[in-house]
Amino acid sequence: MRVVIAEDAVLLRAGVERLLGDEGIKTVAAVDNGDALVGAVTEHRPDLAIVDVRMPPTFTDEGLRAALAAREAVPGLPVLVLSQYVEESYAVELLSGGAGGVGYLLKERVADVADFLDAVRRVARGGTAIDPEVIAQVMARGRKNPLDALTARESEVLGLMAQGLSNSAIAASLVVSHGAVEKHIGNIFAKLGLEASAEEHRRVRAVLTYLGRP
Repeated sequence: MRVVIAEDAVLLRAGVERLLGDEGIKTVAAVDNGDALVGAVTEHRPDLAIVDVRMPPTFTDEGLRAALAAREAVPGLPVLVLSQYVEESYAVELLSGGAGGVGYLLKERVADVADFLDAVRRVARGGTAIDPEVIAQVMARGRKNPLDALTARESEVLGLMAQGLSNSAIAASLVVSHGAVEKHIGNIFAKLGLEASAEEHRRVRAVLTYLGRP
């Protein structure tokens, strides 16, 4: 796997590069601003871009804007965004293209090496990885229709889907059968009005609805 890292904090940038390198993942470029990210992605066409949300010059959402621009320059580019704080709207905006290969994690998750590497590989394969803290905030403030139509178990399954878990991982987490998970997901798609299409596309659309964008 080949990655581009965009992070203005030198120590974190070097740490992530070292961590990936120990797993045989090659960093083809490590940059500290949004413009350099777009240039590096265009040049190297990596398997994944790991991007800090807040970078120079204003330290607001330059990283997110650069990540979106990078996906325009290289359609389908998997992007894993790292943020210091939970900023729900950023996760939704990143997902709004309706395609997979996106992730949003708090920087503190990097310290949990196994989970971080799992998210890296999942996003690179075209899946999603949304930080559990984002999911917790969504659940805490509640949602109106169409999510009100879901049962408690279906809501739980959808929350795990939003984190990027596979059907097998959801089954293991809830200690239920794989078939039961498939049934719950089918019910979720039906209740959210998601017509038959590519499975990954429907999963992303379901997550978008969960995070607040119909």
